[in-house]
Amino acid sequence: MTTGFRARRADRARDGADGAEPGRAPEVLVLLCSVGAAVATVAQPFALGRTLDLLLRDGGTGGAAGRWLALSAALLVGELLLDSLTSLFTGRCNAVWTASLRSRAFDGLLRAVPDRARPFTPGDVGTRLTLNAADAGGAPAARAALAASMVTPVGALAALAVVDVWVAACVLAGLPALALVLRTFARDTGASVAAYQDAQSQIASRLLEALEGAATIAAAGTGARERARVLEPLTPLAALGRHMWALHGRALGRSGVLVPLLILVATAVGGLRLASGALSVGELLAVCRYAQLTAGVGGAASLLGAVVRGREARNRTLALARVPALVHGTRRLPPAGPGELELRGVRVVRDGRQVLRVDGVRVPGGATAAVVGRSGAGKSVLAAVAGRLTDPDEGQVLLDGVPLDRLTRKALRTEVAYAFERPAPAEGTIAEVVAAGPRRVSPEQVGEACRAAGADGFVRRLPSGYDTPLSAAPLSGGEYQRLGLARAFAHAGRLLIMDDATSSLDTATEHEVDRALRHSVRPGTRLVVAHRPSVAARADLVIWLEDGGVRAVAPHRELWETADYRAVFGAGGAGAAAPGASTARRAEPEEARP
Repeated sequence: MTTGFRARRADRARDGADGAEPGRAPEVLVLLCSVGAAVATVAQPFALGRTLDLLLRDGGTGGAAGRWLALSAALLVGELLLDSLTSLFTGRCNAVWTASLRSRAFDGLLRAVPDRARPFTPGDVGTRLTLNAADAGGAPAARAALAASMVTPVGALAALAVVDVWVAACVLAGLPALALVLRTFARDTGASVAAYQDAQSQIASRLLEALEGAATIAAAGTGARERARVLEPLTPLAALGRHMWALHGRALGRSGVLVPLLILVATAVGGLRLASGALSVGELLAVCRYAQLTAGVGGAASLLGAVVRGREARNRTLALARVPALVHGTRRLPPAGPGELELRGVRVVRDGRQVLRVDGVRVPGGATAAVVGRSGAGKSVLAAVAGRLTDPDEGQVLLDGVPLDRLTRKALRTEVAYAFERPAPAEGTIAEVVAAGPRRVSPEQVGEACRAAGADGFVRRLPSGYDTPLSAAPLSGGEYQRLGLARAFAHAGRLLIMDDATSSLDTATEHEVDRALRHSVRPGTRLVVAHRPSVAARADLVIWLEDGGVRAVAPHRELWETADYRAVFGAGGAGAAAPGASTARRAEPEEARP
């Protein structure tokens, strides 16, 4: 028992429950009201039959007949009231469970290692958090309603046996056929639902990709081809949908034949029993009604379908919560450390292929290191490992002598800041977007960071300046990138990693940002993914990557003598001038020359 309890607790922890699950209270309320309504439904035929017999015998509504009539009316009103409460609690149950599943999935996605979350495309994530979460959120109430729906036929069969055992035996003989219909429906529907939800996700993913590239599609005149690509999964989706509806219709059709047949048999047997004097008129009324309620087990197909869909949808939604997350340690960095970065025996493998191997690379505290290499050399992987957006499969990354995986989450994210090629803007005003982060940033610091990133000028030209909502600011890609830089500068700690964060800036603006980074931003170590020789030239040292390995670590001036290094930037052969020479010298200040 203890082992089973621990296993269940581990499953809940893996699913990201950690207190976010709403518990069984909403589902229990649905179950109690549904069961209450079912009990009232089962009691009504007996009460009505008894009332009818008394009315026929006494010829009036006084005495016992009046009491049974009042009881019948009370049962009817009670059933209506309980049905209303069931609808109310079902809506609430669906809402709280859907919100809980979405929160757990979203929190799990945010905590996840970015590389492990990458297989989930934005469209797929959107489908899981909307359609799938809604289906999954409706499952608990459907499960409660399904359980309660069994009360009616079971109770009706028991009451039928009390009224007349022969009619009950006739109805009972036909129930296995109805149970077989439901079992077949549940088995076949489960396989179709998963494929149907997969196809929905594919369409959403392709549609989102098309929306993001709408300008390119319009310019290339490939709208028809793109439309065909987006809607390609629609054919299998339609086939799956038709198959699911066919399964549902087949189950309803079979039960639609069996149920009237059972009722007909029960009515015939009851009529014969009435003719023989074994049943009264009121008991015949009760027998017919109980036969209908007992055979109503076939109507559980819709609820069973909702439970099956909800189970598959829950698995898809909570797959986001199960993405492996970074586990943080308990250590803090030593006070006033310079920010020395060291990579020891680091090895990263993706899909069975080694994409990065770095050993013995050290960036002194306060230095700027440029990461250089051809496309696919492993630059962004190195940037992710250096700031622990992902963990290496082997080796360690140390900041001021402390392995990054032993730091607390707060210490890691406070001391390591990132700026990306495509920053993800948050909601709020410009000032709030720049201030958002692990540190408390004052309005003055926001302004300083924006000036350092070259963003202050265009921000002040906005209608409300720094108080302009970001959604209302008509910004270009380069301006968004400068806001991303400003946010990184405002929260800069001992290590600042810039992953191609100046790619949308012109050369003059890029140089101004570099100058501000050296003189206006909190001192610390800089790791810069560089595609331009001018960026590498201004760095203290260059980490040259080739095919996922480190080919050399040296100043740019020394590496420029190597033809292969010049080829990384598309420069010519041995006679090519280094950045800062001839024409480039006139464009760049003295400090940028190698």
